[in-house]
Amino acid sequence: MSARIAFYPGSFDPPTNGHVEVARAAARLADRLVVGVGVHPGKAPIFNAPERLDMLREVFTPVAAEAGAALDCVTFDDLVVDAARREGARLLIRGLRDGTDLDYEMQMAGMNAVLAPDVQTVFLPASPIARPITATLVRQIAAMGGDVSAFVPPAVLVRLRERFGRGT
Repeated sequence: MSARIAFYPGSFDPPTNGHVEVARAAARLADRLVVGVGVHPGKAPIFNAPERLDMLREVFTPVAAEAGAALDCVTFDDLVVDAARREGARLLIRGLRDGTDLDYEMQMAGMNAVLAPDVQTVFLPASPIARPITATLVRQIAAMGGDVSAFVPPAVLVRLRERFGRGT
């Protein structure tokens, strides 16, 4: 039997507790979880791609190991389905926080199904505690000196404090 490979794409700028929750669930579905950091030249992230990869490896490695899955973290700058195929993934992991996410993700899943019928989108719902967490809000709160410790893993909090100062 071939290995089940799942591809979990995102910007992960920064990785949040919501991302960890999705990765934990995805690792239980797959033998190998590949986390793909999307790199888009038009965007100006607070953390560059190597920094995000480092944080993801630090935070997700024990999560994947606990589930018995291998973990790889890669970057991509093309279509998600092309990146998933390159990694041999047949599962495309998407987290859902609310109905707005569902509407958007359903459209993307439909388009991806046409582009790559061999790659199945899997939606993983957020727990009630993770639903309000977005990387955008974490960035904004951290940049304004707010406390984001409830929203990000400790290793990410350290990096945010280094980037923005003590208040985070």
